[in-house]
Amino acid sequence: MQVSVENTGGLGRRVTVQVPAERVDQEVENRLASMSRTVKLDGFRPGKVPLRVINQKFGGKVRDEVVADVIRSTLQDALRQENLRPAGEPMVEPVSLEAGRSLEYIVTLEIYPELAGELDLDFSVTKSVVEIGEEDMSLMIEKLRKQRRTWEKVERSAKEGDQVTIDFQGTVDGKEFAGNSATQTLVELGSNTMIPGFEEQLIGLSAGDEKTVTVKFPDDYPAKEIAGKEASFNVKAHAVSEAIVPEVDEDFVRAFGIADGGVEALHSEVKKNMERELKHAVSSSLRKQVFEALLEKNPVEIPQSLVKAEVDRLVASAKEQAGADSDIDRGHFEEDARRRVALGLVVGDVVQKNQIQLDADRVREAIESIAASYENPDEVVKWYYGNQEMLMGVQSMVMEEQVMDWVLERVRVEEIPTSFEQVIHKAQS
Repeated sequence: MQVSVENTGGLGRRVTVQVPAERVDQEVENRLASMSRTVKLDGFRPGKVPLRVINQKFGGKVRDEVVADVIRSTLQDALRQENLRPAGEPMVEPVSLEAGRSLEYIVTLEIYPELAGELDLDFSVTKSVVEIGEEDMSLMIEKLRKQRRTWEKVERSAKEGDQVTIDFQGTVDGKEFAGNSATQTLVELGSNTMIPGFEEQLIGLSAGDEKTVTVKFPDDYPAKEIAGKEASFNVKAHAVSEAIVPEVDEDFVRAFGIADGGVEALHSEVKKNMERELKHAVSSSLRKQVFEALLEKNPVEIPQSLVKAEVDRLVASAKEQAGADSDIDRGHFEEDARRRVALGLVVGDVVQKNQIQLDADRVREAIESIAASYENPDEVVKWYYGNQEMLMGVQSMVMEEQVMDWVLERVRVEEIPTSFEQVIHKAQS
């Protein structure tokens, strides 16, 4: 087998592979000979079909199969021989497939870049140091009360914090669009779950009222056809309900699955959850700082094939949220995709050069932490370990955390006293 490699610019490579004719022709003969022992054709006894007849009837198909198999196997051999790591799927173009002549094909691909020299770790990060106090606990209990609120219909106009039951039908430029209408929709005024400006215009409505609401879709709205455009919604209000917030009593405590210990036990459980949430928020902040600094200090050439694959994934995710028929602007995801790919390359380089091994105990701890917020944590843990895609997602997250820890041991870390609310708010923004 002869292999030649041409640099087509940047990470692009053009690989020409030649395989001796004997390798292909011999394999074709072997398969045809094997077929002759079992094939059944009219006019011939089983196992007595002449090889020339087998060749006439099946030779073309068998050769195509052999050529495909040989290309697959020799391609991998050729890439290993030339120490090429393809980024994305290589494109194969056959050049010569004729019997009696060398099999020749051309492969075009991008390769993974090699980060030159030592990793630049000359940067600093800040770490929030938080002490959870009584005020933080009180605020969290109030949030829990709000989460357990019920709604009671009232005979008055809607105000901030109320829930309004509405029908709506919208148009952009006088035309309907995907997801433009709904009936009996519950909208909490002030929750900011609707398009900016929509909820504010429902204040003052009473049951039976109708109103035209005019809003503008955000410029970065996933559905390209309506992004940045003004929309008009015909709204009809069916009911106005106010929130009834429960008292912190035994019934309230039991609603959280706490059978013993009363309010004191609830406070203890709430604090544990806050500590878990705080740990995650601080870690997320550090992760963001570390990885942004790594990318800034260690620029890397990015394979376009990997960027395209990541854009495909992000677009698919956006379509799941906006509707399969939505016209999604791929360009909207280009920058994020490039960053994700670049980060993956840098993290991969750190892992490889420093032989960082995935910590199975940390993977389990991460899964158990996720599961802790569900009613049946054990079942959630089993589900994660039984779902390869979800498990790989957690493993990837843990490996990034291990890389972050490795970096934090080698850079400057400034600790800054911060409130619980500040840390959580920053993490959510």
